[in-house]
Amino acid sequence: MFFSIEFSALHRLAWAVLAVLIAQLPVVADDSFPVTIRIDASKNLGQLKPIWRFFGADEPNYTTMKDGQKLLSDLGSLRPNEVFFRTHNLLTSGDGTPALKWGSTDVYSEDKNGNPIYNWKIVDGIFDSLLQRGVRPYAQIGFMPQLLSTHPEPYRHNWRPGMPYEDVFTGWTYPPKDYDKWSELVYQWVKHCVDRYGQEEVETWYWQTWNEANIGGTNRPGYFTGSEDEFHRLHDYAIAGVRRALPTARVGGPDSAGSGGNWSRNFFEHCLHGTNYATGEIGSPLDFVSFHAKGSPEYVDDHVRMGIANQLRTIDEGFRIVASFPELKSTPIVIGESDPEGCAACQGPRFSYRNGTMYSSYTAASFARKHDLAERHDLNLAGALSWSFTFEDQPYFAGFRQLASNGIALPVLNVIRMFGRMGIDRIAAESDHTVSLDDILRSGVRQSADVGALASVDQSEKRITVMVWHYHDDDLVGPSAVIDLAFTNLPNDISTAELTHHRVDDQHSNAYATWIKMGSPVAPSNRQYRQLQQSSELAILTDSADSIAVDHGSAKIKFTLPRQGVSLATLQWK
Repeated sequence: MFFSIEFSALHRLAWAVLAVLIAQLPVVADDSFPVTIRIDASKNLGQLKPIWRFFGADEPNYTTMKDGQKLLSDLGSLRPNEVFFRTHNLLTSGDGTPALKWGSTDVYSEDKNGNPIYNWKIVDGIFDSLLQRGVRPYAQIGFMPQLLSTHPEPYRHNWRPGMPYEDVFTGWTYPPKDYDKWSELVYQWVKHCVDRYGQEEVETWYWQTWNEANIGGTNRPGYFTGSEDEFHRLHDYAIAGVRRALPTARVGGPDSAGSGGNWSRNFFEHCLHGTNYATGEIGSPLDFVSFHAKGSPEYVDDHVRMGIANQLRTIDEGFRIVASFPELKSTPIVIGESDPEGCAACQGPRFSYRNGTMYSSYTAASFARKHDLAERHDLNLAGALSWSFTFEDQPYFAGFRQLASNGIALPVLNVIRMFGRMGIDRIAAESDHTVSLDDILRSGVRQSADVGALASVDQSEKRITVMVWHYHDDDLVGPSAVIDLAFTNLPNDISTAELTHHRVDDQHSNAYATWIKMGSPVAPSNRQYRQLQQSSELAILTDSADSIAVDHGSAKIKFTLPRQGVSLATLQWK
């Protein structure tokens, strides 16, 4: 009897211990699938350029407000003085009061005799806010001041989400009535920047004319209500003003909507071989070229279906256009807006993916393919600019395309933080469940999920970093991937390496999920806000770094990655 009782107690204890161990294991759905990823540390594919370090927004005045300044600090800290910010409305007339898809700086007015009066106070505040936080301007030259516009009324729009997008295009979209005054305004602005910040600083900036001037036309509303020739003239006079103030300034463009097609071809032809409207010389300098690329999400069957194929096809076409000009073969390219869709300030069902992990997993999968496309075309991709910032004094998680809401980082920002941790050289990474580049270009990720990897090495820091994503176009629950991540050709003289595993998913690095669990409070309390801040940080799966064995240059780790999850595995050795 005594033996029986003792055995029963031990039996219960064993089952209790087993239950605890099982509870600590990752939950793997019955329909999960295995994925094998191989990292070859010896196969160097060249520099992994930090293309992620470009950002932008329609609304420049948010950069000087509390949440905008906090987000700028977060971005600048990722790569101090190498992060760039592009914004509309730096020359738009107005008192600096921000609104959706609007901003102003009041840089230009005139006295009663029509002589220019320049006022740099607001635009200085914007650039100061950037530079003080380790972010540099990607200075967009636009839009048209009211007193220079050929159609000054109506000037300021009153657009709100739900209104026709065409209502945005008012008097600021028109060519100048006096091109010499336009060029002089740009000259005075750049000269002032050199005086204020120093030549060496301003030489690092990007200067570019207007935004998406191929949307619109003569008597047709758009970002530029004028002809192609009028845009060439606008550009030539603007760039002449820049170079007159700073001959070594970095200038380019045209930041077209999409690849721009023949419109961009005509622009490049004009800049390379045409007669400059401002100087009478042949050509206009192009230190970099730029175009935009957007995806096309839809709302189908009660869920969002992303359009990654549309964005990557646009990039492919843009690269093809640039490559068709031999003079531009090595010219740096910036995809000046590179996003899942086209309107950051718009709201609605097809934009409902933005707060969560669909946006973050899309970002990981799409940015990796931008590198692949640049390699395919043998072009110099310098940046892919996320047109997503923050919207000040809006409701929590309001559904805008942004990196943070009310000072709380969204999951997408944590994927960008992951990119910021990657090394300087790309190494080979092969996954048996990645969707090929050609298949994504053809039809997106509509069948099997895309489970891929981007790997880097930093030899000076003895560190390998691997980003692994689990992406599908459909914002639906799906099976998890059980990842077998194997490293080969590590240094033969090491026997162990430290593993740090960062994660973005529905449970990690996800303040939006935390907010939902709170009951979606309209006004979180101080305690709740601190909890949201904590959950918005880039999370580590384990409490501290784990040591893993390295045997004759090989190592292996295994983990479960849920759909829409992104992992960053870092191996470091001594």
